[in-house]
Amino acid sequence: MLRAIPSRRTGQPRYHFRRIVPALLRPLLGKTEISLVLHTSDKLVARERAAALYARTGQLFRAGKMQHPTKDDLLALYRDLIDSYEAALKAQEDSAAKVLEAERAQHLIEKADLVTKQSTFLNTVLPHMEGLLKGLGQLRHTLEKREVWAVTEKQGLQNQITTLCGLIQNSLPHNEDKPDGQKSSSKQPRSMKLSAAAEKFVFSVPSKSAGTIKGTGKTVALFTEAFGDIPVHQITGDVVGEFYDLLSGLPTTHGKGKVTLPLRDAVREAEDNGAELVSGKTVKNHFSRMSAIWSELVLRDLAPKNPWANWSFDLTQKTNRRAWSEDELRTLLTSKWLGRVFPERTYRGIVRIALYTGMRLGEICNLRNEDIEVLNGIPCFHIRPHTVEIDGKIREWSPKTSAGTRIVPIHSKLLEKGILEEFRNAGPYFFSELPISNFGVRGANFELIFSKHKRRLNLPTQVTFHSFRHLVSTVLRNQDSHIRELWIDDLLGHEATHKSQGTTQYTSAIYLQNLQRVVEAITYPDDIANW
Repeated sequence: MLRAIPSRRTGQPRYHFRRIVPALLRPLLGKTEISLVLHTSDKLVARERAAALYARTGQLFRAGKMQHPTKDDLLALYRDLIDSYEAALKAQEDSAAKVLEAERAQHLIEKADLVTKQSTFLNTVLPHMEGLLKGLGQLRHTLEKREVWAVTEKQGLQNQITTLCGLIQNSLPHNEDKPDGQKSSSKQPRSMKLSAAAEKFVFSVPSKSAGTIKGTGKTVALFTEAFGDIPVHQITGDVVGEFYDLLSGLPTTHGKGKVTLPLRDAVREAEDNGAELVSGKTVKNHFSRMSAIWSELVLRDLAPKNPWANWSFDLTQKTNRRAWSEDELRTLLTSKWLGRVFPERTYRGIVRIALYTGMRLGEICNLRNEDIEVLNGIPCFHIRPHTVEIDGKIREWSPKTSAGTRIVPIHSKLLEKGILEEFRNAGPYFFSELPISNFGVRGANFELIFSKHKRRLNLPTQVTFHSFRHLVSTVLRNQDSHIRELWIDDLLGHEATHKSQGTTQYTSAIYLQNLQRVVEAITYPDDIANW
């Protein structure tokens, strides 16, 4: 409450300003102004405002001493002081807000300019980066076909190519990051790339066979060469359709020569030259491998649907495989071996076993030393599923069918040539010098190099390594001796019309003798037999 205090000198009433100013400030200074002064972060501004208020208050003191104002005069005077101070404060705040707004506008202009520059850069660089990816894919395929490097050197180079592809692919803008309004109308989430899906659902699955891993690797490599290692959600029906057209126009010789053309170039050249194209069955196999990956993706809600399903394939195209003729066989066996990946003795050993057993290439290449057994006095190959650990890595293998698990007596000609003494060793595999392919398949490198060797000799496409099985089957079925069809099927591991009785029957002395009769019925002219 404002009260007058008598003067000691005159006795006249006077106001004690040092006491009344706080009383005046309390009702006049609202909570907003006090809060603003107390909570401002700029101490320098706060000091300036306080100094201005102090100066105006000093003016109020001097006016009060000189004029002896009434209470109402003092209140009116101080209200005017507060109003002018609030007006100055409001003007200063408006000015600061406009400065801040201008700074924000400048920041947005600079940001827009940066985005424009980045978009221009990406639009310029993106085609070249995609071209570089395709070039690296082609380099990978070329590397796989070359024979001049050791397996470890090839693997090191392929690892570096994979690393480069990953770095480039990760630097490319995703669907939601594309410049110049290239975003899709509905923003799609990022998902794992094709290579990661293949690794998770095929390559790293122990139950997958070596053949499945090898085949899937080829399919993924072809797709990656054509479209890059893109996320699976970007592989839609139109992409799959384009891949279907590319595969259907691929020549049968693609990937089998010293120089492999890029996928699209190979298709164009095949069309120009009217070359023989791959069969519908080959295209179907590629689609089946991809469809198996997408089945897992759909089950895990990583893909909305399977774009690889429900396609039609022309299965009428087929290259009829047949047995070797004697003249073709002589050309093959008398030619000089030029392969460098494994020695000539390994080549000869594998071909000799194929000639006198009709075993599949994978069965021969995966023979272990412990699979050489003597049963009832008869040396035999025991073809069966097995697991081998090499360099800390587990490798599983099994025959193509259940009938593939079987006993095969070793032909006397093979024993005469010293096949056991030449190749039996302390390691796990009978053919220890045979390398393992990048997909962990024993025999894949042999098959590739054997095909190149055959083409160098201008031998027809109708004969392949598998033709040795046709040859043995033909020789046995043309025999005049009484050899039962059932025994031939059991020797070759065919799924016959009879129900398989398993390998327990093979160990009986009588049955082994019958199988030995079948094996010894495989005969050739002397020049072929003595090779």
